[in-house]
Amino acid sequence: MQHRATRIALVGTLAVALFVAAGLGPFRRADPGAPPTAAPGSETLLQPVLSGSLDRIISSLQQRLRVLPDDYRSFASLGLAYVQQARLTADPSYYPKAEGVLQRSLSLDTRDNYAAMVGMAALAAARHDFATALAWGERAKEINSANGNVYGVIGDAQVELGRYPQAYASFQKMVDTLPGLSSYARVSYARELQGNVPGAIASMQAAFDVTGSPADQAWASNQLGDLEFNHGAIASAEADYRRAAGLDPAFVPARAGLAKVAWARGDLEAARKLMTAVVATYPLPDYVIMLGDLDARSGDRVGAARQYALVRAEARLFAANGVNVDLELAIFDADHGDPRAAVRAARAEWQRRKSVLVADALAWALYVDGRHDAAWALERRAMAIGYRNALFFFHAAQIRLSMGDRAGGASYLRRALATNPHFSVRWAPVAMRELARIGANR
Repeated sequence: MQHRATRIALVGTLAVALFVAAGLGPFRRADPGAPPTAAPGSETLLQPVLSGSLDRIISSLQQRLRVLPDDYRSFASLGLAYVQQARLTADPSYYPKAEGVLQRSLSLDTRDNYAAMVGMAALAAARHDFATALAWGERAKEINSANGNVYGVIGDAQVELGRYPQAYASFQKMVDTLPGLSSYARVSYARELQGNVPGAIASMQAAFDVTGSPADQAWASNQLGDLEFNHGAIASAEADYRRAAGLDPAFVPARAGLAKVAWARGDLEAARKLMTAVVATYPLPDYVIMLGDLDARSGDRVGAARQYALVRAEARLFAANGVNVDLELAIFDADHGDPRAAVRAARAEWQRRKSVLVADALAWALYVDGRHDAAWALERRAMAIGYRNALFFFHAAQIRLSMGDRAGGASYLRRALATNPHFSVRWAPVAMRELARIGANR
């Protein structure tokens, strides 16, 4: 229920997907001449795998294990493949399958089973249990500290837990050890988190430049599109989304990006048509929410209600398969009319982790529940690391306005719209109207 800037997506986000055994292959090692060297931070990052290719990998591993039922490495790889399949299909029922085969792998080899430990870390992160992901990552590092990928697993978990200095060190270690697509992409988000958008774009371009397949190129190009869109560069974003779609016509996020571009250009019906097709193929809750908001913007209340009901059904499905959805539900409920539920969910998540994403979610939930002073303290914390996030600025504006600070509210509205005038189907038009109203009433 988030975008690049605020996201921990409800559906299967992973700290990192490592295919390390039985033909799945390690991460690609890149030319070491290009890495940006010292940018802190991370996000949940996934290398793309074509769905058809992953289906074949899973089938091959299953066949191998029928012949070799004690092959712990293949069990580990199958677990990782199931986690990736959940991400690609928005089907969380793959997570219990992943847990089962990873536990089987560990039962066969508990001493030095690095691959299964990384798999358990990836599964825990996909279920938004980042403390457990970190613990498994640390266990994997004890076995194989020379492998750069483990520092990605650890650093991703540290970022989601709000442990930024430790995460920065982990990602620097990853860049030093294994420069390439995965580490450069982490550097990109790290720089974005600190407000260095040109550096973030340069790092993601470096990631694109070392990709080795159309699927990887599509993923990196889409990431560039998201970076550009989230910071107001609509034409550049459109070009990168179109490039991604051309490189891999099956890559759904690029089509979702083009739906955002259509909305930003004022073509609401084209945006709805594009997003309807996206949701039919890949019902990621982020996309379902956007479709609902597009329906609401067009006056189709029935369609919007149908999409929002689907979001809640998906949340129940994810929870039933072990995914913690408190953060996502906090934002959704705050935006869509259930303040008490939003506060409960956000407080529960704040007890588990202190990231800027959770600080913003709890601040927004408290604001819609009328607790403005407490909301402001948390929103300040969300903005403290320098993240230029238009939605954070909009939340800050609403909180300041509710506290009677018209000048402060107007300042944050301007910052939100300067960062990205199309930051939200639901809230960007509100920001524009409120800024115009404040200016007219001066």
